[in-house]
Amino acid sequence: MDNSYRTFFELQKEPFSADIDLEEILVTASVKGVEDRIHYAIRLGAVALVTGEIGSGKSTALRYATAKLHPSEFRVVQVTATSGSILELYRQVIAELGMALSSCSKAAMTRAIKSETADLVRGKKKKTILVIDEASLLRLEVFAELHTLMQFEHDSKPFLPMVLAGQANLADNLKYRDSLPLASRVVGKTHLKGCDRDGMQQYLCHHLALAGVKNNIFEDSAITAIHQGSGGLFRKANHLARGAVIVAAKQKSPVVHAEHVRIASTELI
Repeated sequence: MDNSYRTFFELQKEPFSADIDLEEILVTASVKGVEDRIHYAIRLGAVALVTGEIGSGKSTALRYATAKLHPSEFRVVQVTATSGSILELYRQVIAELGMALSSCSKAAMTRAIKSETADLVRGKKKKTILVIDEASLLRLEVFAELHTLMQFEHDSKPFLPMVLAGQANLADNLKYRDSLPLASRVVGKTHLKGCDRDGMQQYLCHHLALAGVKNNIFEDSAITAIHQGSGGLFRKANHLARGAVIVAAKQKSPVVHAEHVRIASTELI
């Protein structure tokens, strides 16, 4: 599709994009809740759990919360989980720490990660945080062992707090017996879900402003249609809103109507 809709609505940049600067993130109560729980877990050297529906803004909330941790004081080690073994996860952590992989044994990799963490905390005076996004993909046997990375000096030193983020089944996976050692370290959890209709209006207006549109171009019925069509989830709302703007521009309509949203929805799954 061409970008003539940007000219029609005088958009300064692509609207409803996930690629926005930190200061442009709309700080909702949900985003603040994620930040508060993560920072609380870090203070205690424990685990924070962030779950949410697909497209609810988990990754954005994580980015906002972790970006507030100043690099002179914190070392954020962020990886994206896979369905592989714990060795695969350890390889990701070692790579993110900038370490050379000297051995493929589980024991050696565990020692290497813990040694580097201890050096960061004691030697460089940096608090280290392990953030695992898409943690709901992890195998149950990974949950059974993951807590061992947090054990320093007979479990007396809180050197490696963790943030686990993923879909709702992440919390269910932590209820299995083998996962309990890790689950017992969770001190804060939050679940992101679809926003209400007023929240959607605020979100759409915020992103229009980021794109350089001073006035709300969405009719009330269009906002309602986007809210209903997306279930209040921001990712799908972005697609619906952008698609509706494109349809409205093609029809030379200065206002986006519910019918434009309906047409845009036929392009989505």
